[in-house]
Amino acid sequence: MANHLVLKKADFFVSATQPVAVADRYPQNVFAEHTHDFCELVLVWRGNGLHTLNDRPYRITCGDLFYIRAEDRHSYESVNGLVLHNIIYCPERLKLNVDWNDLLHSTRAAGKDPRWRLSSHGMAQARQLIGQLEHESVKMDALSVCLTESLFLQLCILLRRHRYQSQDATGPDSSETFDLLLAALGKSLDSSFELAHFCQQHQVAERHLRQIFRQQTGMSISQYLRQLRICQAQDLLRHSELLIGDIATRCGFEDSNYFSVVFTKETGLTPRLWRQRYAIET
Repeated sequence: MANHLVLKKADFFVSATQPVAVADRYPQNVFAEHTHDFCELVLVWRGNGLHTLNDRPYRITCGDLFYIRAEDRHSYESVNGLVLHNIIYCPERLKLNVDWNDLLHSTRAAGKDPRWRLSSHGMAQARQLIGQLEHESVKMDALSVCLTESLFLQLCILLRRHRYQSQDATGPDSSETFDLLLAALGKSLDSSFELAHFCQQHQVAERHLRQIFRQQTGMSISQYLRQLRICQAQDLLRHSELLIGDIATRCGFEDSNYFSVVFTKETGLTPRLWRQRYAIET
């Protein structure tokens, strides 16, 4: 495995006792693969980018939420107006008597999608809490340190209450059309998606929905779905022995030749060369 950058606590926390800090990324630029000696929550507010976590690529956009452990390797590529917050914390410095492991989802099951989504209602509440947390976390007096951890606990509970899996269309506050659309797209990786049918089903104007989607994500609905499918293909090429034609089908491409053209355009490599570059370790 190639060497990667390790981010250190001393560069991000104002003291050796500070439990939580807020790092805003307005915008988040390309960032090479790295780990930390702390943990973090990543919450995306706007735009899009390619977030590679432990060798698995994810096309991220507004509302995506990741729980990043210290040992996790991740990077950001192909960013487009990507705006996010990193809430960084040191588990050993947290003093409140709560089950942090449960709240922070740190015991992630093998093979389980580590990406969560936060409902629009949850995002609005989280933004307010993060603003308070950012204000208090830079203070070093005992009361501020205590208040910082208290605000962090509130944020963790809020995220737990309003989060849902990216493929789940029945998550909290799923009445929001934007949330429902992203969930529907996440479930359409291996099948066609009819926007007109979705709009009719949810009684929303197609033109208005297209505008909202581009405003929030920085890309069109079709571009976003194509990116999701390419990420799925990258993962299958790297971590499975499926034939390229079978991978094309699993990623919603009826024609394997067309799949190869799209994949090459998006990644700069043909599917075969991508697989060779990331040969399965035996």
